[in-house]
Amino acid sequence: MSNFPEHYDNLLELMQKLGKGIPDVMSGFSELHKAVSKDGALDKKTKELIALSIAITVRCNGCIAYHIHDALKAGANREEIMETVGTAILMGGGPSVVYGTEALEALEQFEEQGVS
Repeated sequence: MSNFPEHYDNLLELMQKLGKGIPDVMSGFSELHKAVSKDGALDKKTKELIALSIAITVRCNGCIAYHIHDALKAGANREEIMETVGTAILMGGGPSVVYGTEALEALEQFEEQGVS
């Protein structure tokens, strides 16, 4: 069992440290993240749900923590997140079922914290 809210906070701290070690790379990544996250033809919520689906299929717990948190902050609800998990399972098969359960655990933990 993972503590996804704690993992999220730790990731933010570690990314700041990484930014001090490789500032050009992390600055470029930050700018890319800002550009992609802007509302356009797709809104931020939709983009976060897409990112979550990818996180599940590539089996990245840190990415799951990050994108569950940010999807909730962008206005996603439980049903939208659960459908996103289902889409990831369609595309990723059995391993995505396992990481889909990780996403469910993260969702429940962030909901308990009142993240929305």
